[in-house]
Amino acid sequence: MTYSPYSDEFWQYFALTFGVIYGFALLFGLAVWVVTAIAMMRFFRKVGVEGWIAWIPIYNQWKFLEVGGHHGALALLSLVPVGSYVVLVFQIIGMHRIGISFGKDSGFLVLGIFLPFVWMFLLARPQEFYDLNRLAWAGQPMPRAGYGAVPR
Repeated sequence: MTYSPYSDEFWQYFALTFGVIYGFALLFGLAVWVVTAIAMMRFFRKVGVEGWIAWIPIYNQWKFLEVGGHHGALALLSLVPVGSYVVLVFQIIGMHRIGISFGKDSGFLVLGIFLPFVWMFLLARPQEFYDLNRLAWAGQPMPRAGYGAVPR
């Protein structure tokens, strides 16, 4: 049976299909946000930032950038259409610096780029040691938030 695009049945099936797909996408996005916030909360506690900050959308990027050694105000660029890409680049640089402070190599950074919540869960494990002396040895700046933060 074929449906004419001018019939009411066609538009009912179209609306139903669109609603189901949109609903699943919304649930998937919500699940990813919750898992990422839990991972970031555990990570923040490990590096000395309050865990509740992970649940606030722009503020969690602000603090993550500060833990990575950047100025947190860069997170406001994510409100500008193309500014999100700039924030992403600075977050990746910050991930590299955070990885250095945990004694991880650059290969671990690839995990952080593609699966950041897994990256944060792995760094938040009890056996991982956050040592800011590694940053000093590598010639990297100290974080602006958390343990060892630069005084303001």
